Amino acid sequence: MTPTKTSSHARSTLSLLAVASATAWMTLPTDAEAATRMRCSHQLPPAHHISKVIDRWAAEVKTLSDGDLDVQVFGSDSLIKANDNILAVAKGDIECAFSLNFQWGKTLPLMNVTVGPYTMSSIEAWKKWPTSEAATFLEERLLKKGVKNVVWMFQTNTSVFTSKGKPLLKPVDFQGLKMRGIGPAFDRGLKAMGATPVAIPGSEVYQALATGVIDTAITDVAAAWSRKYYEVQDHMTVVPVLAAYLHGYVNPGWYDKLTDKDKAALKKAGEDAAAWALEASQEAAANAPAELESKGVKVHVATPEENAAFKAAMAPAFAEGFADETGADGRKLLELVQKLQ
Repeated sequence: MTPTKTSSHARSTLSLLAVASATAWMTLPTDAEAATRMRCSHQLPPAHHISKVIDRWAAEVKTLSDGDLDVQVFGSDSLIKANDNILAVAKGDIECAFSLNFQWGKTLPLMNVTVGPYTMSSIEAWKKWPTSEAATFLEERLLKKGVKNVVWMFQTNTSVFTSKGKPLLKPVDFQGLKMRGIGPAFDRGLKAMGATPVAIPGSEVYQALATGVIDTAITDVAAAWSRKYYEVQDHMTVVPVLAAYLHGYVNPGWYDKLTDKDKAALKKAGEDAAAWALEASQEAAANAPAELESKGVKVHVATPEENAAFKAAMAPAFAEGFADETGADGRKLLELVQKLQ
């Protein structure tokens, strides 16, 4: 059989198909052109007001980066455990995480400056915090520890001492109680009142209270609601004893590879989220006492005299511990914090 000759028209069609195929292959998205993955781990449950702010922040980052940053949020310790978040980001295992300031413990005890009993309870001071010298000072120290800070989220200046059977109204009431601790310096104040601090991640406190591993806890008044402490504790004393914040941070190596546009998106989203967190925290703190009472909790707001007694018992012990842990940097940071008052 005589081979069939390919017509010039057919050859032309095949050539065009080959060019089209090659062009399509060349224009397929490469890894470099795809959205940059940004996995963010945190410990808060979905109902927590700051958890909702984190979700809003993530959406804002995606919007401002025009989808270049694919922010994936993993809450409730679902990706990395709370105490492992800092190391995971510093090592580059994940790109981003959020931690409470006192979770820095001995790694960077400067972060506990706002945990000092009755040190920074002013909302006006917190409005100034994100762009303050104090915040910049901490951001520089965080970078030295291997993480780049991208957002400050005020969580509370209103805490509760939780208990079962009777309220905790004065320092002597803490005598002999096993209590969830916050961190070395703050726990000195608890010990000064006769309590025995126990280190427990926030996600495990409910179970510890339910099973009697600890007798009492201190937590954000809104967290007492969102974490359902009312199911295992029936008395709560509201005290402005400490100020806590959650902060978001990323791996510096990962950050340095971002475009200027994406870095600007993170900066703007961080500034916006700081304001959202302040608003959400004030609202949650205002609503939580009544919500707790609706579940049968006996809520007592500490009087000025009761707060003075707590401060007198706790503040000297904290100050001594904070000075020992932070040295000259701690003294400098306290001076910067005082400028905000």
